[in-house]
Amino acid sequence: MTYTVEQLIAARQANLKMLEGLTTRAYASFEKLVALNLAASRDLFMGSFGHTQALLGAKHPQQLAALQVGLIQPLTEKSIAYGRNVYSVVAETGSEFSKAGEAQIAQAQTALVDLVENLAQNAPAGTQSTVAAFRSAVNVSQNVIESAKRSAKKAVELAESNFTAVTTQAVNAATTVSKTR
Repeated sequence: MTYTVEQLIAARQANLKMLEGLTTRAYASFEKLVALNLAASRDLFMGSFGHTQALLGAKHPQQLAALQVGLIQPLTEKSIAYGRNVYSVVAETGSEFSKAGEAQIAQAQTALVDLVENLAQNAPAGTQSTVAAFRSAVNVSQNVIESAKRSAKKAVELAESNFTAVTTQAVNAATTVSKTR
């Protein structure tokens, strides 16, 4: 299999376009995270000032205790919402990067299969066993890649389910704590 100059130029342009798209996506995700952090810090500061003013205005110890307990659930909920938003941005970006990587791997696998077929067709007489061994090695490597992709997807699914479970437990714990006090 030989490449023409036009094919090489087209491949370079396609790779550059893919890199541009991924860079643009990464920058957009970074902007989302910065905006999320700014909003969270603004809410934290404004909430803490308001809460401090309420604490300073408390007339009785019971009122002071009630204000402190009343702070736990909203802070927990805001923290969980922040974590969900960060996770969402990171997961979405990771998914897009994974899709691009999978497309590149699929393209490379196709090119490798074409190369092996071309070598097999043009192999000198008497090298059939070597070509068969090479084909077998290529097939094994492709099976390993597929297995790794499946394992990675399962790991992501498990991480997502664990994140959801931990979030639910945190909300329930915060609700229980605020109700008991």
